[in-house]
Formats: sequence, C-alpha cells, structure tokens
Amino acid sequence: MFSHETQVRVRYGETDQMGYVYYGDYAEYFEVGRVEALRSLGFPYRRLEEEGVMLPVRELHTTYHQPARYDDLLTLRTTIMALPSVRITFGYELRNEAGVLLCEASTTLVFVDRTNMRPRRAPDALMAALAGYFGDQG
Repeated sequence: MFSHETQVRVRYGETDQMGYVYYGDYAEYFEVGRVEALRSLGFPYRRLEEEGVMLPVRELHTTYHQPARYDDLLTLRTTIMALPSVRITFGYELRNEAGVLLCEASTTLVFVDRTNMRPRRAPDALMAALAGYFGDQG
C-alpha cells in the first residue's frame, strides 16, 4: 500500500452560508491529494500528460462525517491500495487539526492514451515506482 499526506487550508470562498466547506469543494481537495501523491512518486500530472497519458475520473464516492470550516488546516491522507492496471483507485481520509475524521472518499481514474482517447495500461515507470510498496503484488 502506498500512502501520502498533504495539507490544505480551507479558504473563505469554499464555505457556504453555514460556514461549512461546500460539499462539491471536497472533490478539489481529493485532486490536490492525488496530484501530490503522484508527484511524490516522481509522476506529476504534467509528466504523465507529456508522455501522452490522461487520467479522467470514472467514479467518486464520498462519505461526510463532520464539516470542515473556514481556516481549518486539513490533513489529507491519500492511499493507493492496489497496483493499478488500466484503472487506479485512490482512497482519501480528511482530518482537521484535532485529528477528527471529517470525510472519507475514493476516486477511480482511467489511464487513457491521449492520441486516441482509448484506455491503456498504467505507464511502466509508474508501475516500477509503486512496486516496492506492494510486496509480492509487484
């Protein structure tokens, strides 16, 4: 299993009239988490796109436990539970500064060849970067 943590601070514009983070903005936090997780492996989205690989989101599942509020410093733990193939699934846990679990989610993305927009396998170099985290799965 591969795991990475990053932090985001809630901006005023991300909150609703109740002072809570608007539910749709959580998807942007998840994007930050997966972009930074891949970057930590040496695979920023820019590199993938330059190599002709796109990663559209296929599924998003979210469970909200507690609201995040303006100016909260949130810790987002992003996990890849299994080696990818044509799809890659990320899990997320979002916690506030007190460590309270606010939200859990997962996204599944599909590796797509930029030239023909058809699904393709994960790049070999990304698989090699992840292999050490998955023991005998790699």
